[in-house]
Amino acid sequence: MNEDPIREWILTEGKATHITGIRSVGGGCINRASRYDTDVGSFFVKTNRSIGPSMFEGEALGLNAMYETRSIRVPKPFKFGALPFGGSYIIMEYIEFGASRGNQAALGRKLAEMHKAGKSTKGFGFDVDNTIGSTPQINTWMSDWIEFYGVHRLGYQLKLAREQYGDSLIYEKGQRLVKSMAPLFDGVVIEPCLLHGDLWSGNISSDKNGEPVILDPACYYGHNEAEFGMSWCAGFGGSFYNAYFEVMPKQPGFEKRRDLYKLYHYLNHYNLFGSGYRSSAMSIIDDYLRMLKA
Repeated sequence: MNEDPIREWILTEGKATHITGIRSVGGGCINRASRYDTDVGSFFVKTNRSIGPSMFEGEALGLNAMYETRSIRVPKPFKFGALPFGGSYIIMEYIEFGASRGNQAALGRKLAEMHKAGKSTKGFGFDVDNTIGSTPQINTWMSDWIEFYGVHRLGYQLKLAREQYGDSLIYEKGQRLVKSMAPLFDGVVIEPCLLHGDLWSGNISSDKNGEPVILDPACYYGHNEAEFGMSWCAGFGGSFYNAYFEVMPKQPGFEKRRDLYKLYHYLNHYNLFGSGYRSSAMSIIDDYLRMLKA
């Protein structure tokens, strides 16, 4: 294996003849991010020294699926693979960000266009498992959304909380909710839509023209409303939702399901960051158990 597969790709398939500079551009708490400047433009590169290529495979497939909808702007992924001394990398298009997070109405409209265009014939799930933060996200295909969300989203996180913290109370109450949540979907037609999957303010930006850009996905095909599960960290305003629902009309019972989709992310934050998020998750579960008389 070449000692530097990133450099090798940029100088061959990337069509560059020389790299003029490499600089760190920060990155999250999981990966290191760099900008590679060349004679044919810039590339954005993420590396992780401890995790194999499967994480970046999930990201590349998700970015590519969103890119193919030709709706909202996402960085085009070019290449992912293993680093020779352990770890992995992904190379993608470098997008120059604008000064603001962009226009809320444009974000809502473009996101709805992506949900409308990105459909699956395989049901709910994705071709590979991926990660939500650093938590595994299981995407095994299922034909029934309520079952998928109960097993692979809420059920997985509840099991994790029991294994990690010995939290049998949240597990038992959460499983009661999973078994009794079907009435929340009465009268709703649920089509598998391509979701970004982790849409919070840190993953939303805009390009130099002010057009919205979304990044760092945890993609799968699911109920479009699940996209708003991180809204407590996203700052979506009225203009965002109005523009979204003009393209993807609001379904009956939308308000009743909002917290159900937030619950997945509160449970994930509990599992990732500790007990500070437990009470938010538990109060959502308790409210639903009361509402559903379960």
